[in-house]
Amino acid sequence: MFGTTFILAIRSIFRHKLRSFLTTLGIIIGVAAVVAMVTLGNATTKAAQQQVASLGTNILQVRPGQGFGRGGGGPRPPDFEEGDVEAIARQVAGVTAVAPQAQSTATVIYQGANWSTTINGTTDDFFKVQPWPLASGRTFTRLEEQAGKGVCIIGNTIRTNLFRGGEAVGERIRVNGISCDVIGTLSTRGQGGFGDQDDTIIMPIKQVQRRFTGNRDIRLMLVGTDPAYDGAQVQESLKQVLRERRRITGGKDDDFNIFDTAQISATLTGITTLLTQIVTAVAGISLVVGGIGIMNIMLVSVTERTREIGIRLAIGAVASEVLMQFLMEAVVLSCLGGLVGLLVAQGVVLGLAPLMKVEFMFEPQINFVAFAISALIGVVFGYFPARRAASLNPIDALRHE
Repeated sequence: MFGTTFILAIRSIFRHKLRSFLTTLGIIIGVAAVVAMVTLGNATTKAAQQQVASLGTNILQVRPGQGFGRGGGGPRPPDFEEGDVEAIARQVAGVTAVAPQAQSTATVIYQGANWSTTINGTTDDFFKVQPWPLASGRTFTRLEEQAGKGVCIIGNTIRTNLFRGGEAVGERIRVNGISCDVIGTLSTRGQGGFGDQDDTIIMPIKQVQRRFTGNRDIRLMLVGTDPAYDGAQVQESLKQVLRERRRITGGKDDDFNIFDTAQISATLTGITTLLTQIVTAVAGISLVVGGIGIMNIMLVSVTERTREIGIRLAIGAVASEVLMQFLMEAVVLSCLGGLVGLLVAQGVVLGLAPLMKVEFMFEPQINFVAFAISALIGVVFGYFPARRAASLNPIDALRHE
C-alpha cells in the first residue's frame, strides 16, 4: 500500500510540474539559505580561530595606551623601555620569554626590484614566543642582537616579489639604502586580521632603533607564558610590575593594555557564532513560508479532486488510505524541495567561499538535519489538507462539480 501511495503521489506531482515547482520554491530557498549560512558561518569561525592561532597560544600582547590607540583621549602614553622587558622576564613567574618589538616601514631593493614593506625589530625570543618556524636559514645570534648587525629574516611575500620565489638566504638586500644580509626566510602564514602576515622583514631590534626609528622606544611586547601557570595570575603579576615601573599609584588607570590571544579567539568565536545563529533564524522563516505554501496548494488540490476522492471512498477505500495519499504528496513535495535546496546550498557555498577567503566545508550533519526538517514540514503542513480529504462524505464528494 505504501509503494502504491508513493507512486500515486509522484504521478500527481509531475502532472502539474510548474505548480509543484512553485510550491516547493519556499522550501528550496529556506533549506538553501539555512545550510549555506550555517556552513559559511562555521567556515568563518574556523578561519578566525586559525588566524588568532597563528598569533600563537599562551601569548600576551602588551601595548602602551588603554586600547590599540592612545586611549582616554589624552596625551600619548610613554612607550616601553628595555628595562621593562628585563623586569618582566626576571620578576613575573610563569613567563617563558619576552620579545620586544619596534616597527617601521621601508623600501627594500634587490637587483633593481623594489618592494615597500614593514620592518619588525625584535630579538631571538620572538621565535620562542611565536609559532612561526623558518622555511630556511637561521635566526639571530646573541652577538648579532647586541651589536645590531645588518642581518634580516624575510617573509614569503618579499621573497616572492624580490627573488621571484628563488633562494634568498645568503643574498644582500638594501633596506632604505642600508645593506642587510638575508640569513633566513619565514614560512608562509597568509592573510591575517591585519593584512598580509608574510609581508614583513624581521631584524635585530637595536638595528631598527638605531637606523630606522631613531629612538629606543618599544611599542609592543609579546610575552610567552607557561600553560602550567594560571593565566589570570600571570597577567595580574605583569600588570603590577608595569604599574610599579611606570609609577602608576593609587586608583589611577593603567596607561597600558594587555591582550590575551586566547581571549581574542573566544571573543571572535562568540561573535561569529551569534551572527550565524541570527542569520540562520531569519533564513529559517523561509521554511515556515514554504510549509504554508505546501498547505495552501494541497488544500487547492483537495478541492480540485473532490470527485476523485468520492469515487475512491465509494468503491471501498478507507479514510486512512486517502489521508496517506495526500500526506504522501505533501511529504514528497517537501523532500524534493529539500534535496534541491541542499544542491543549491552547496553551489552557493562553493561560489562564496573563495570570495570570503574561507575554506569550503561540507558538513553532513547540517545537511541531514536540514533535509529532516524539510520532511517534517511536509508532515506538519500536509496533515490538515490530508485530514480534510479523508473526512469528506462520499455522497457529497460525488455530487461535487
